[in-house]
Amino acid sequence: MTNARAAAPASPSIWWCAAPPKGLTWPRYRDLTPRKVTLRYLPHCYPAGAGAESGSVNGQFFISLLNPGIGLLFATAFFLLWLNRRERYVAYAAAAYTASALAFLIQDVGPVLPMELQRVPANIGFLATGMLFAAAIIKRYALPVPWRAMAITAGVSITVFLWFLLIHPSIAGRILAVSIGAGIIAAMVVRALWPIDKPYLIDRVLFWVAAFAALNLIVRPVVLVALVGGFDNYVGFQQSVYWTTVQFSQAMVSIVAAISLMVAVAIDQIVELRLQVAGDDLSGLLNRRGFEAKAGTALRRCIEHNSPAALMIADLDHFKLVNDNHGHAVGDAIIAAFGAHVRLIGPANMIAGRVGGEEFALLVPGASIEAARQLAEAVRTGLQAACADRLPANLCPTTSIGVAIGAPGTTLSALMQEADQALYEAKRTGRNRVRTFTPNPVRLAAGA
Repeated sequence: MTNARAAAPASPSIWWCAAPPKGLTWPRYRDLTPRKVTLRYLPHCYPAGAGAESGSVNGQFFISLLNPGIGLLFATAFFLLWLNRRERYVAYAAAAYTASALAFLIQDVGPVLPMELQRVPANIGFLATGMLFAAAIIKRYALPVPWRAMAITAGVSITVFLWFLLIHPSIAGRILAVSIGAGIIAAMVVRALWPIDKPYLIDRVLFWVAAFAALNLIVRPVVLVALVGGFDNYVGFQQSVYWTTVQFSQAMVSIVAAISLMVAVAIDQIVELRLQVAGDDLSGLLNRRGFEAKAGTALRRCIEHNSPAALMIADLDHFKLVNDNHGHAVGDAIIAAFGAHVRLIGPANMIAGRVGGEEFALLVPGASIEAARQLAEAVRTGLQAACADRLPANLCPTTSIGVAIGAPGTTLSALMQEADQALYEAKRTGRNRVRTFTPNPVRLAAGA
């Protein structure tokens, strides 16, 4: 110890070393100034800021702050987004980047605890980052978040990590325990998003970001540990190719994932604004403008793929009398109940809109005339049950529905005219029934 003290200048407060000076031991050692400890291990032992080596030290130190800085930056950005858009998945993203920043800070510049126990909160933070970011992506699609499965995976990973920290020390074992656990959590996102529709490019980007993260977390450590052959101590670990790839690959994944999720938030906002412009608040369906825009696009797509499309036009029977006798509040309740009923029983690809005061249009791409008629009957027969808890007991609303099938080259306007003629036939023959469009009989009736 005497030689080391004689060789060391008294002025600096921090030493940067990869190997302890003669007479000093790991894991940390003090310089001549009381209560000042080293922050990093580097190839030479010298006071920070002294000589040409200090540039290397500062560079290494700033690299160690790369991921904490990125994490805090995006945590702040998502928090500000959450203040303006109180969606839970945005809050999860903010929490994920906060956990990431804290984990890297503890890992790289945190104080040393006995038996290297500071590694435990750092790696818990890494796993929490994966869980929270997985929850953010999954929750955006209103899917159930597999909290239990993720918690079990994280718990097993930390248990194995503690085994390789306290019972059978192995840096490689700890790396594999945490990385594979985080990779399995990322794979849960892939599994959740695999079966759902991805209408926007950003949806596919988020899917592939999760897939890349899972692959990166599982394959990269296995390959690099196999090539390097493990680490004897944290000196070699922190200077290894593995840790360098962790710092830079994590930075890249963090940036891409954050930008992707921010774009997704922006798209969600745009979609909501469009729905506000094109939606009908009372029924919860599209308004006429919104229906015609969306249905027209869907019908053209069906024509391009030589696929059928069925259109139904429904009209609430004697609706003016309902308003006159029971008041507009009751009429509004019927419209709201009809909209909820249609949304509940209609197929996922159905486009539904309120195109008039008491008139509704439903387009089902790919549906045959038989399937459309069955859906129309379900709408008709289920209306009274849908309205039961909203209306006076003596009021039983009914609806008449006309159905038409789109032929090759049919425009939305022509198809709506045909469905409207079928609706006229349903009303002419007694109301509360479904009629399908057939050229001759319906047109004769319409002209009578």
